[in-house]
Amino acid sequence: MKADRTQVTRLLKTARGQLDGILKMVEDDRYCIDISNQILATESILKRANREIIRAHMQGCVRDAIEQGGGDDKIEEILATVDKMTK
Repeated sequence: MKADRTQVTRLLKTARGQLDGILKMVEDDRYCIDISNQILATESILKRANREIIRAHMQGCVRDAIEQGGGDDKIEEILATVDKMTK
């Protein structure tokens, strides 16, 4: 992985902590909108981590494949991933 491991790790650990907090909120029967807002915040962090990973992949693996004349598969792979991200 060519992404900034420190940044990605920090974001994922933050999301994990938020998930633990959300589970506690559910167990404590907290207000539904408060739980939903925490889920949205966690999704946002995961999206940031994913963007960093995809960005690094494009700047590293995809660029390398294109420079070596074989980028078509990598481009299709990215397009398939973007399709999943926009659903």
